[in-house]
Amino acid sequence: MHSIISAPPPRPWLAYFFLALSMALVGSYVALSKPLVAIFSVFLLAWLRFGIGGLCMLHWLQRPANEAPMTAGTRGLLFLESFLGNFLFSICMLFGVSMTSAVAAGVIMASIPAVVAVMSWIFLKERIGLRVWAAVACSALGIGLLALSKGELLAHAPPAQMADLTQKTALWGNLLVFAAVLCEAAYAVIGKKLTGALSPKRITALINAWGFVLMTPMGLYAAWQFDFCAVSSPSWLLLLFYALAASVWTVWLWMTGLQTVPAARAGVLTVMLPISAALVGVGVLKEPFGTPQLLAFVAALAGVVLATMPENKAPTLPHSV
Repeated sequence: MHSIISAPPPRPWLAYFFLALSMALVGSYVALSKPLVAIFSVFLLAWLRFGIGGLCMLHWLQRPANEAPMTAGTRGLLFLESFLGNFLFSICMLFGVSMTSAVAAGVIMASIPAVVAVMSWIFLKERIGLRVWAAVACSALGIGLLALSKGELLAHAPPAQMADLTQKTALWGNLLVFAAVLCEAAYAVIGKKLTGALSPKRITALINAWGFVLMTPMGLYAAWQFDFCAVSSPSWLLLLFYALAASVWTVWLWMTGLQTVPAARAGVLTVMLPISAALVGVGVLKEPFGTPQLLAFVAALAGVVLATMPENKAPTLPHSV
């Protein structure tokens, strides 16, 4: 497969910045999508997101003159990237967060770096250094401490029958959030393969187009019965930010960073997703920020430092499976 890139890959420090910024934006729009879900249904919200993003990226769909025609394998990877990273991730995360607690969702999301590292080791045959594994552990520890420090589950204890129903609903919510974790990890690994064949802009536009096609039947059904005139101007502006952040900015930043950074190391930077979601919670929802939260951030950011520092030749885990 030819390596066809329309622009030179970014320098390592800039690539790491792009990856971290991408995941920080994901965390912010996941948190800020909660008021949107109260207005639009999940399927309508996702369909509008892909539609708005597609209109902004029509000029990115055209194949550059220096890019070879796509092979059947590349087309298949593009579909999988959109199906898992756009379509299923959006559905699983939005429904999952609505059914479980923020504490449980935060703990589960902290497993993203570890899942990405394992998938990169298995599918991309990337050698995972001990420092990267230590970074994964720090990231998971930090976000786990952050989530567990919130203590929201005991705020309102329901009656016994309602508690049983709530427990079952939370179980399904946790499973959906973990399914979103798997989708996000697959997105990171598949994206690494795609950046060797297509430019980041074209990848962004193509997987968004697939997301729009996949969501159209359910989106049209939801739109048929929806009163668009009842939506306020601030809600439309929030929808515009959500669409641009989710469909354009985060994907382009991630694919650009993956041109330089191995998928396993990039996966550690997904720790910025729950960190930014928590920061939005503190800033917007006025959640407390004390010593436990500070310790969690220190541990998580230590993982980012370990992941991005240059490695000397260090022993690595065997990558044969």
